[in-house]
Amino acid sequence: MTDATAVAPPARQARRRGTPGTDLALIATFAALIAVCALLPAISVGGAVPITLQTFAVMLAGAVLGARRGFLAVLLYLAVGAIGLPVFSGGSAGLAPFAGPSVGYLVAFPLAALATGFFVERLPRSRVVASIPLIMLSGLAASFLFIHPLGILGMSWRADLTLGQAFIADLAFWPGDVIKNLLMAIVATAVHRAFPALLPARARRDRTTQTA
Repeated sequence: MTDATAVAPPARQARRRGTPGTDLALIATFAALIAVCALLPAISVGGAVPITLQTFAVMLAGAVLGARRGFLAVLLYLAVGAIGLPVFSGGSAGLAPFAGPSVGYLVAFPLAALATGFFVERLPRSRVVASIPLIMLSGLAASFLFIHPLGILGMSWRADLTLGQAFIADLAFWPGDVIKNLLMAIVATAVHRAFPALLPARARRDRTTQTA
C-alpha cells in the first residue's frame, strides 16, 4: 500500500507534464488530417460548393480529441489555410475561400468539432458496441446545429441565392453527411477502444480510479 502510494504521485506528475506536448501533437495531427481530406478529389453536385471529406475529419477530431482539442485542431487548419498554405478544397488558400460560397461551412467547422466533442465526452462508453450509433448521432447533431445552417446562410450570402434556394442546394450534402458520420463513428470507436484514456472525460475517470 505504501509503495503504491509513493509511486502514484510521480506517475501522475509525469502524465501532467507530458500532456501539453501530447495535446499539441494531436491537434497538429488532426489539422493535417483535415487538410488531407480537403485535398482529396471533391464531388461536384452542380452547386456552388462541392462534397468533400472535410466534415468527416472535422467530426472525427471532436469525437476523438474531445471538445477543446478538436476545436483547436480545426482552428489550426483554418489558420494554416488563411495564411497561404493550399490546404482548402481544391488546393485553394488564403482569405479567398472565406469570401466565397463555402464561407459558412468553414466558419461552422470548429463549432461542429466543439459540439461533437462535447456530446461524445458525455456518452456512456462502458459498452463500446453501443458507442457507434451514439457517436454517429453526436456528429449528426453537431452537423445539423452548425454546419448546415451556417452553410445555407453562407451560400445565400455569397452565391446570390435565396435562403430557400440555398436550403435546396444544401440538401445534396445530407446523404453524404449520414455516411461520413457513420464512418467517423466507426473510426472513433476503434480509437477509443485502442486508447481509452485519449478522450478527456474518460481520462478523468481513470485518474479518479487510480487515486481511489
